[in-house]
Amino acid sequence: MSVTSSVTGDRSFPHPEPTPYHLMLRTWSYAWWKPVVGILTAGVALIVVMPLLMLPLLAVAVAVEGGPFLDKFQKAMTLQTVDPAALLYLNAVLGSMILVTWLVIRVVHRMRPRWLASVVPRLRWRFLAICLVLAVVALVAQLLVASVVPTAGGEQLSGHLHHFTTGTALSALVVLLTTPFQAAGEEYLFRGYLLMAFGSLFGNRWIAIVATATLFALAHGTQNFPLFFDRFAFGLIAGWLVTRTGGLEAGIALHVLNNFLAFGLALAFGDLTSTLNVDEVGWWNIALTVTQSGVYVVLVLLVGRRMGLQTRTQPPRVPVLEAG
Repeated sequence: MSVTSSVTGDRSFPHPEPTPYHLMLRTWSYAWWKPVVGILTAGVALIVVMPLLMLPLLAVAVAVEGGPFLDKFQKAMTLQTVDPAALLYLNAVLGSMILVTWLVIRVVHRMRPRWLASVVPRLRWRFLAICLVLAVVALVAQLLVASVVPTAGGEQLSGHLHHFTTGTALSALVVLLTTPFQAAGEEYLFRGYLLMAFGSLFGNRWIAIVATATLFALAHGTQNFPLFFDRFAFGLIAGWLVTRTGGLEAGIALHVLNNFLAFGLALAFGDLTSTLNVDEVGWWNIALTVTQSGVYVVLVLLVGRRMGLQTRTQPPRVPVLEAG
């Protein structure tokens, strides 16, 4: 009698064989309707449920700021005026998508939420920290190109450093404390659950990547084509990196640094309302997008290869007895 090993016998592990990130919802109990229900649930949560649940937080923040309550509340809720209260509300809604995706994958798919982070399954903190450094390098490269190309258009910065006010300090505090959760929430939703859902539903990673990149760009509202392309390209690159690295870390790192830069420049030289409501940029913006994405992708792939990142799940091997 001889002993061999198999990866298909342990049903305590969600996958019968090594599985890439975009197919991880194809567990032992997979059914086509589960990702459909999950996609619809996540969409309703983003558009309706969480904005309503976060209204008390917005009301408290507006009351603390003072001034005409109803007018400020309405403008903050619709982002007509982006002050600290409005930014806190927006980031809270988007950050809550982490909890929403955790709930959906747990209830609908009977999987532990940690599977959303990576194929390990958990956030690989060392890789995330390295990606943050790589994102800084990519953003520096983007800024260098921005310094020599014509003005991209859209949101305009004054070129003069603003006076530091109480409102600036409060906005900076909100940005510092909540932007990482806001960026991570978008990644957990678009590059996490939705990428898994479309990937598992269609069995093709490129359908999943393109679908989630398109939804990510459309979710930003009215925009001209160069701005749509910028957001679509970010979603495309971030989604592809998820499938190549087996986790959300690279996308989260670049998203956080992008938003820190945008909000930081707005607080120093522009205003948050223009930054968040920008709907037009020039064609030269594509050069900036290509520069940032290209530098970042190359660096992440090099680091990931050197670290030997796991890119598929690893079901435990179960001993099998064979007569012989």
